[in-house]
Amino acid sequence: MEITMIYYLVPALVMFCCGVYGFITRKNMIAMLISLELMLNAVDINFVVFNRYLFPEHQEGMFFTLFAIAIAAAETALAIAIIINLFRSAKNIDVADLTKMKH
Repeated sequence: MEITMIYYLVPALVMFCCGVYGFITRKNMIAMLISLELMLNAVDINFVVFNRYLFPEHQEGMFFTLFAIAIAAAETALAIAIIINLFRSAKNIDVADLTKMKH
């Protein structure tokens, strides 16, 4: 039995949908960041799968995914630094209280 693309795309779709749901419904910045990372990982899975099945002789999808993972790690480190700074000044990291953080 050959494993087809659908066995990879359905879990990636579920991951992406869970990430979108978490990003929309959460008010905590850390939870929103985790949801965003979940969406980015689902996209990375799609890059690898489409590269593997559509162009098996090329490695562009793999390299693009590695760069995307590196950029996501840098983005996460920067976002956590910003969240820590906001927590130090406002003692709260809820997005609903964002107008209070302006003052």
